[in-house]
Amino acid sequence: MSGGAARYDLPEADDFTRPYWDAAAEGRLLLRRCGDCGRAHHYPREFCPYCWAGEDRVTWETASGRATLYTWSVIHRNDLPPFGTRVPYTAAVVDLAEGPRMMTEVVSCEAADLRIGMPLTVTFREAADGVWVAVFRPDQGQSSSRTQEPSASASASSARR
Repeated sequence: MSGGAARYDLPEADDFTRPYWDAAAEGRLLLRRCGDCGRAHHYPREFCPYCWAGEDRVTWETASGRATLYTWSVIHRNDLPPFGTRVPYTAAVVDLAEGPRMMTEVVSCEAADLRIGMPLTVTFREAADGVWVAVFRPDQGQSSSRTQEPSASASASSARR
């Protein structure tokens, strides 16, 4: 992204994480699973953080996209671009159905309606051209989908989902 303001919400994809970001662009959430202990983990690491099995024993797998809300915080001020154009937003930690906890954002839900343990489902937001990030919304029995990032000129009400 040349010539524009610095962005603090974009991943630094490398050869190892490229499958994760490619899957996100296709509307799929990937996890890593250990072939030795069988446990899934997120964020992606080349080794198992539980039993320390090496990269030859840990593989990618598609997650179900289901989660429950563990905790959240409504962010009303963030001066780092582009977060300031999206306030208020709900930063959250969710428990994925496969076991790992994941930091994310909850969208399409008013803060007053959030409840610990509420079922969520993954959806994907385009944060920049071709860069999709996993966010979660209340589970209404729907499969994952993709949504567009609100433009910087969008009003605060349309930036809230």
